[in-house]
Amino acid sequence: MTARDHLPAGHPDARHGRIGVLIGNLGTPDSPDYWPMRRYLSQFLSDKRVVDYPAWKWQPILQLIILTRRPRASGANYRLIWNEERNESPLLTITRAQTEAIRAALSADYGDRVLVDFCMRYGNPSTASRVRALIEAGCDRILFFPLYPQYSSATTATANDELFRALMQGKRQPAVRTVGPYLDDPAYVAALTASVERAFEGRDPPERLICSYHGLPERFLGEGDPYHCHCLKTTRLLREGLGWSGEQVVTTFQSRFGREEWLKPYTVEEVARLARAGVRRIAVVAPAFAADCIETLEEIRGEIRHAFEAAGGEEFTYIPCLNDDAAHVAALAGIIRSNLAGWI
Repeated sequence: MTARDHLPAGHPDARHGRIGVLIGNLGTPDSPDYWPMRRYLSQFLSDKRVVDYPAWKWQPILQLIILTRRPRASGANYRLIWNEERNESPLLTITRAQTEAIRAALSADYGDRVLVDFCMRYGNPSTASRVRALIEAGCDRILFFPLYPQYSSATTATANDELFRALMQGKRQPAVRTVGPYLDDPAYVAALTASVERAFEGRDPPERLICSYHGLPERFLGEGDPYHCHCLKTTRLLREGLGWSGEQVVTTFQSRFGREEWLKPYTVEEVARLARAGVRRIAVVAPAFAADCIETLEEIRGEIRHAFEAAGGEEFTYIPCLNDDAAHVAALAGIIRSNLAGWI
C-alpha cells in the first residue's frame, strides 16, 4: 500500500518533500530592441525600492520623458555586449552557468532531493514563474539566495519583496528562508582575492586597485541602508587578503542616475582625477556584482576606461567578476549548505 492509496478519489496529485534553492539576480531585457528595453526599464525604474519618489511625481517623468529616449540608448549599449550566439544578455548566460555549476555541486551531496533554479527580479525568468515551478516539482521548502554580497534595499530587499509577492499568488505556500549578505564570507573573500592576484600573476600590481560598486543615493545611508558600510568592509577585507597598503586600494561608486547626490567618490571622476595626479596604471574590480553585466562589460570597460585614458592614464585593467569561477561556485555552494542547516 502506498501513500496515494489513503487519498480520496479525485484528490489532486501534489508532490512534496523536496527543497528548492532559488538563486536571484537583478534582471535583463529579452532583447536590446526598443520595446523589450522599454518594458524592462519601466519595470526596473518603477520599483519603489529603486526610485522612491512619489508615483504622481515620478511616473509622468518616467513614462513620458525617460522611457521615450532611454530604451534606444540602453539598447545600443546592450548590443555592444549581447551574446549573439544565444541571443541573450551576458548576465543571463552567466547566471545560468552559475546555477548549473551550483546544481552539480549540491547534487553530489543531496541527489535530487534539492532542486536548484534561478530567477530575475526584472525580466525573465520571473521570480513568480520559478517559485511556481519549484512548488509544482514538490518543494515544500525554498531557500532564496539573492546574489548580492552587500545588502541594499535597492537590490537584496527588492528581490525578497518579489519573492514574497510571488508566494501570495498561490494556495500552497512553502516554508521559506532567505540568504543574507555574504560580504565577509571567508570563501567569497578568498575567491575575490584570488581573482585579483590572478590578473597580475607574473607582472607588477597596479598603482591603484579601484573597487567600483554600484552607486546608491547618499540619503539612503542616513535612512538606515547599510550598503555603504558593507562596501567599505568588502574593500578592507580584499585589501587585507592581498596584503596591499591602504593607499593602493580605493572604494568608488558607479552608475549614478538622476540629479541628487549619490555615494562618492564617483568612479568615472575618481579614475580621471588619479590620472591627472600622475597615476598611470590602474585596475578596476566590481565586488558588488556576482556576474558580469552591462555595468561592468560596457560601463567600466567603456566609459570609465575612456575617462582614465582621456585624462592621461596609460594602462587600464578590468578584472572580471567572479562569474562561474570554480572558487566562486564553491563559496556560493558553501553558503547554501550553511543556510540549509536543519532542513537537510
